[in-house]
Amino acid sequence: MRTVIFDLDGTLADTSGDLIAAANACFRGLGLGDLLDPARDAATALRGGRAMLNLGFSRVTGVEAGEVDRQYPVLLEAYAQDIDTHTFLYPGAMLAVDQLKSDGYAVGIATNKPERLAEQLMRSLGVRDVFGSLIGADTLPVRKPDPEHHFEAVRRAGGDPVRSLLVGDTATDRDTSRNAGVPSVLVTFGPGRDDVLALDPEATIDDFAELPGVVAGLIS
Repeated sequence: MRTVIFDLDGTLADTSGDLIAAANACFRGLGLGDLLDPARDAATALRGGRAMLNLGFSRVTGVEAGEVDRQYPVLLEAYAQDIDTHTFLYPGAMLAVDQLKSDGYAVGIATNKPERLAEQLMRSLGVRDVFGSLIGADTLPVRKPDPEHHFEAVRRAGGDPVRSLLVGDTATDRDTSRNAGVPSVLVTFGPGRDDVLALDPEATIDDFAELPGVVAGLIS
């Protein structure tokens, strides 16, 4: 079966607001105040928890070595407690997913968000059951850009890795697709459009309405 695997953060949903809120909770706990701005730092948020912590700590002095590792589990717990206040699915995302399924494609998710948090978020958004698989950062011994992360998401969705592609928004997604030997489609409506275009994927989309037609041209 032909299969389309989606990244989650920055691809299906804008999760940056809740991620930044969780990071700022860590900084406030250390008496540093809110070090990240939801608008200015959205692109960093979509690169993950450690990226946010590193950016925030770079804006102050006197941070002890190892503080990122100490604060990372604190961030995850803060995020789990308030995971969907600001998060929203991108316009047209689920319409495109439903159309792909109607066209005979299997669909799944491969994300570097921890599996329990990805499951929690997708259920909170009410769309988990639409996808045939969900592989998180800790589901396997490897994570993106290791191609096995993509392959396992395809297999669990009931598809054939040879007839698959990856929809994402970052260099990690592009590298995953290259390592897997499959096409990538990168979305350009999140933060950093120029950076996405520079990654030279097989295709880009400015709107989810374009995705079913693009996928049909890439998977035989």
